[in-house]
Amino acid sequence: MDTREGLLYIPRNVMTPIERATQIRDQIPAGGLFAGMTWRIAPEAFPLPAELVAKLEALGPMLLAFYRAGNTLYRHSLAGKQPKWVADYLDAGKPPRLLEISRSDRIKSHVPRVIRPDVILNDEHFFITELDSVPGGIGLTGWLGKTYAELGDDVIGGATGMMEGFSQAMQIEKHPLSVIVSDESATYRPEMEWLGRQCGFRVMRPEEWTETRATVYRFFELFDLPNVANAYEILAGNVTPPPKPQLEEKALFALLWMEQLRPFWKEMLGEGTLRALQEHMPQTWIVDATPLPPHAVVAGLNINDWREMASFSQKQRELVLKISGFHEQAWGSRGVYVGHDLPAKEWAEAIERALASFPEHPFILQKFEKSKLMEATYVEGDEVKTFPGRVRLCPYYFVAGDTATLGGILATIVPANKKIIHGMADAVLAPCRREAESGK
Repeated sequence: MDTREGLLYIPRNVMTPIERATQIRDQIPAGGLFAGMTWRIAPEAFPLPAELVAKLEALGPMLLAFYRAGNTLYRHSLAGKQPKWVADYLDAGKPPRLLEISRSDRIKSHVPRVIRPDVILNDEHFFITELDSVPGGIGLTGWLGKTYAELGDDVIGGATGMMEGFSQAMQIEKHPLSVIVSDESATYRPEMEWLGRQCGFRVMRPEEWTETRATVYRFFELFDLPNVANAYEILAGNVTPPPKPQLEEKALFALLWMEQLRPFWKEMLGEGTLRALQEHMPQTWIVDATPLPPHAVVAGLNINDWREMASFSQKQRELVLKISGFHEQAWGSRGVYVGHDLPAKEWAEAIERALASFPEHPFILQKFEKSKLMEATYVEGDEVKTFPGRVRLCPYYFVAGDTATLGGILATIVPANKKIIHGMADAVLAPCRREAESGK
């Protein structure tokens, strides 16, 4: 047993898996971390090969560059330097008052200070299904990292990586911070309250907000503004993530793949970063219901009408339909339709739903990338159990200046029969650790 930086560390070989899981469970804060939600406890942090960890560390700066380029693309579209349809897609369905704020010169260069991709592993590499700039799990991942690190695991980011990263991104040492959690996001209030106790900030409801000089971390979605007290007053201050709905659209993935915009992306990102992002972001299309000329086809799908996808074989239906953003179905794994997992009739209905939603709430279509099966271990009662599962990694990057630093990684492992990976009662949630080298 030893002590590092004032924290108690217990060598990993001192306790049995059941003892470790019991200690982890016993340390869960009295108020929980996710309101009304539980998960399966892993006795050890989830191992990742050193090569994969290095790639994930390098991913943060590339995603920051992507956000900044997307921000520039939108502003150039408004100014006539890039095609007008870029802004038209990204502005669809947004209220004029919010668009006016999002275009303000006061925040023209602002991008999210916390970046969290959803990363899925397959047999060859990893891919990103979406980006979340208002992510849940920050406090949970911080608590998991601290708890497992104190049990001797080599947790990525260390025991305090999430707390230090968040504090630096929010500049807590220089400015007071208020974290505002809406009722719609109330599930995540307990984890943010735990984080607040570690970092020294106050968590409040929108109606409690009065400190106009403090920096505000916005833990509410922009589509929910009608239900958020003081919403526009809050957005008029120093708030992050910035009130830019265009940066919260999944359609940005589709814009990255558009051949007409390739010169822009190449100039802004460089050939290497562009190639790396396209390697990790599945090919994506905006489901635009505008009829095509008879001689035209959708590049990569070779269809003239989206309804032609209804007659695709099950193999051809290895596609995912999801709403792009600014909608109550656009987060939390809702509003997602996996083509090859649906009967043909339900897939055809999903296509019609996507077409009917355009242009107010565009859908995107993505190639479905198969995730590999990995073994998950958890403790239930006095038993150590395993199951083959699918893994989602959520690395958290904290932006300070021109750097995006990895603070920690949350692994969510669900049973193999689940096509959509998210937190659920039968999922294992654990921080990630560097896999020990052979012979060590």
